[in-house]
Amino acid sequence: QEQLVESGGGLAQAGGSLKLSCVDSGRTFSNYAMGWFRQAPGKEREFVASIKLSAGNTYYTDSVQGRFTISRDNAKNTIYLTMNSLKPEDTAVYYCYAKIDPHGIDYWGKGTLVTVSS
Repeated sequence: QEQLVESGGGLAQAGGSLKLSCVDSGRTFSNYAMGWFRQAPGKEREFVASIKLSAGNTYYTDSVQGRFTISRDNAKNTIYLTMNSLKPEDTAVYYCYAKIDPHGIDYWGKGTLVTVSS
């Protein structure tokens, strides 16, 4: 059974860094892409970053471009989100997702909370 497990969330000060991980367990075939969304209190879930697992192409929302880096370790079925220069507006629950083809998102993790204090 598909299971995405996030870790690495926590409390950081503005300007600090955190690194999120997402392990994909229970799969018998490769994902097409994986990535991260986030949802701040009272706001809709928004796209943060994604990576194509074969080619390594990465995509970012404008607000995190240059501060966040998404990477993958295919051998470990794991993706990472390295977050630098954190801002209070980055505070949100971060959700990992996986796509088995270029179409809609197939699987979601349960989320990990990131809190950035000013």
